[in-house]
Amino acid sequence: MRSNMTKEEVKLWNILRAKRFHNYKFKRQVPIGNYIVDFLCKEKNLIVEIDGGQHNETLNKIKDIKRTNYLESKGYKVIRFWNSEVWDNIEGVCDILKRELDSL
Repeated sequence: MRSNMTKEEVKLWNILRAKRFHNYKFKRQVPIGNYIVDFLCKEKNLIVEIDGGQHNETLNKIKDIKRTNYLESKGYKVIRFWNSEVWDNIEGVCDILKRELDSL
């Protein structure tokens, strides 16, 4: 588990924490199997991952697919946002996140 969140994770966490986001409870850096997910809304089994540019590298793409497949096999829905999306378009991220939560 990382002790320091990225600035993008901090930005999103300030919106999600303490049921601030439409009264949904989120936890951060939650272990699931051998993985640690960025954010989890257990009520909806929704995982939110914030990805930096390293996730666009071929080996990391393969690892992310394996990770997502594992998490989905455990009943979770995984959505991913790029760091730049969180930093530059937090309103859009929140809109997508709200739609996902409402659909589950």
